[in-house]
Amino acid sequence: MSKKLKAKDIVYSALFATLTAVLGYITIPLPFSPIAITGQSLAVMLAGCVLTPIQAALSMLTFLFMGIIGLPVFSGGRTGIGVIVGKSGGYLIGYLVGAVIISILVRKSKSKITMFLACLFGGIIVVHILGAAWLGYVTGMGIEKAIMVGSVPFLPGDLLKAVAAVVIGVRLNKNIRSYAHA
Repeated sequence: MSKKLKAKDIVYSALFATLTAVLGYITIPLPFSPIAITGQSLAVMLAGCVLTPIQAALSMLTFLFMGIIGLPVFSGGRTGIGVIVGKSGGYLIGYLVGAVIISILVRKSKSKITMFLACLFGGIIVVHILGAAWLGYVTGMGIEKAIMVGSVPFLPGDLLKAVAAVVIGVRLNKNIRSYAHA
């Protein structure tokens, strides 16, 4: 059975792909890490909290595709396939996987606790596992060091982003539902 994408799916996906790109311009380089702090993980968590799994996947695929073809959407305005195969590539692929996992988990129950736990699992754990594993592979630094420089410093901020994603996501879901029934 084939489902066709509706205009709404494309619009929501494009909106969250753009949000992910825009939040990539909020960067804080860390002197001890090859990975910078960005706002993109907030967009990933929001996409998972608000969009369907298909929309979430489409939004992150669109974001990745825009960067691969040369649009400056990756953190700090970087662009190209080199970013995907470089140090931060695992995190970028993690955005796709994480957004879909969050969305699947949130669909089970839209409670704030479920949303927060989904953000913790999909938006933090999954993204960091893929990101640190790829960082370790690409740099040859080993998984322990990759976790210490590519994940641990980001956890406090990611927890705050998860809380923000839940607060914003609950509000967006309420507004989207009221708009859909208007």
